[in-house]
Amino acid sequence: MKATIYDVAREAGVSIAAVSQVMNGKGKISEERRAEILKTMERLNYQPSVIASALTGKKTFTLGLLVPDISNPFFAEIARAVEDQGHHLGYSLVICSTDNKDERVERYLNLLQQKSIDGMIIGTGMDNKEMLTPLMKQGIPIAMIAREMPDIGVHTVVVDDCVGGALAAKHLLDLGHTRVAILAEHAKVISSRERVRGFRNTLEEAGVVLPDSGVRNCHYTVEDGKRQAIALLEESAAVRPTALFCCNDMLAIGALQAAKQLGLKVPEQLSVIGFDNTILASVTDPPLTTVAQPIEPMGKKVVDLLIQELKKESKLKQRVVLRPELMIRQSTASPGDMH
Repeated sequence: MKATIYDVAREAGVSIAAVSQVMNGKGKISEERRAEILKTMERLNYQPSVIASALTGKKTFTLGLLVPDISNPFFAEIARAVEDQGHHLGYSLVICSTDNKDERVERYLNLLQQKSIDGMIIGTGMDNKEMLTPLMKQGIPIAMIAREMPDIGVHTVVVDDCVGGALAAKHLLDLGHTRVAILAEHAKVISSRERVRGFRNTLEEAGVVLPDSGVRNCHYTVEDGKRQAIALLEESAAVRPTALFCCNDMLAIGALQAAKQLGLKVPEQLSVIGFDNTILASVTDPPLTTVAQPIEPMGKKVVDLLIQELKKESKLKQRVVLRPELMIRQSTASPGDMH
């Protein structure tokens, strides 16, 4: 026999109304009692009908998450952090990979709306902001993670990308590098633009000029990072860069592969610095110096903001900016004699 709400109430020693309030995130129930009721629901394998809840306009305890590519470790780790915090608060997560394509974004937004999700987290780029209008009209809370849409009023959780770029530049300057280049993401990605800006400004303050030809826009793949790095590194030893700043760890791995193919030793002949500090950064050879994004706190915060809005605890839209941190490993060193 399937467990019913009556069984949960009896087992937990509470009223049916209390179980209902926990399920709907309403009422003044202590965290302790709430956790007890959720545990009882789990033990009895109680599964309220999501469809019935949606039809009566109740919550479905489901959140949607759009990311460009779940096979990219950064977004996989973001998804995990969001899922863990959602689970902790009694919510399930539906994750969709968009490949940064508007038609896929639109398809998934429609699908998730039909599934009556309670809230939407967006970690993907989209050119057409109008796609969010139906969700907003329906009053479904929206939050952005690791992405920004300054012209629409939604919660946003990002890292200070400009500071991250500056940290990378300062590290390379401190080591004595002056011939540097950047593997950036697509020019329309705000986070990448900000990383480049922070990096460039810090170089300029130190009197180092980075020509436009030293900034290569890449697709978000290891292969493209490798291809663009080879183009930069095939120059003669007297003019090629002694260090590469890569706007994510995937591109940095491409740069490491390019160096290997060209017979350049890292870090003796080329320093490589990444951004994100995903699991990849600690397993490369050599381990990658990178700018760390606080992925877990970002995931936790974006869920908390969404749930606060769902519970009508706050009408204010927050923009939370977390600080990045430089993780120095073995892929960066002083340039030495490059000839």
